[in-house]
Amino acid sequence: MSISLQKGQKVSLSKDNAELSKVLIGLGWDEVKQSRGLFAPKPQPIDCDASVFLLQNGKLMGKQDIVYFGNLRHGSGTVEHMGDNLTGAGDGDDEQVVVDLARIPAQYDKIVIVVNIYQAVQRRQHFGMITNAFCRLEDSGKHTEMCRYNLTDDYSGATALVFGEIYRHNGEWKFNAIGQGTNDPGLAELAGRFA
Repeated sequence: MSISLQKGQKVSLSKDNAELSKVLIGLGWDEVKQSRGLFAPKPQPIDCDASVFLLQNGKLMGKQDIVYFGNLRHGSGTVEHMGDNLTGAGDGDDEQVVVDLARIPAQYDKIVIVVNIYQAVQRRQHFGMITNAFCRLEDSGKHTEMCRYNLTDDYSGATALVFGEIYRHNGEWKFNAIGQGTNDPGLAELAGRFA
């Protein structure tokens, strides 16, 4: 049974699931219908990009530990981005990342899940133009959803979001629903928050 999380809530992923190995992180969102005037240009689709940062002692050690549309697989082979969705159209997950928790090298203690809007500043787009955003974690072996975090805050003006983090604590993997909006114009600046 899936647990519905609120902002700031934490849940153990492995406490009652000792055989947990691979987790699918599913992220989804819908674009708010944009109105346009008679002579206004047609609005551009909002391209949200999901990424994960693998941290050591809470810090991002380099770009090799960023998995995103330009680097779909971590060097350890334990984290894989399943591809870029350019519009967010359709139901269900818009982007997915698979994490093999059982094989994550010991030096990594945290996996931060972020989403940024591609060229947000140039296109004058922000997360106030996005609705129904969620992050869900599924046990890949059992194909069952473990937890879901639906974002409900107003993120107007935010060009990026820290959705949540999977982290090790006392030998267990846990998930923390963060839901923090930022004004970082791109992935590099967002990654800089964790350097």
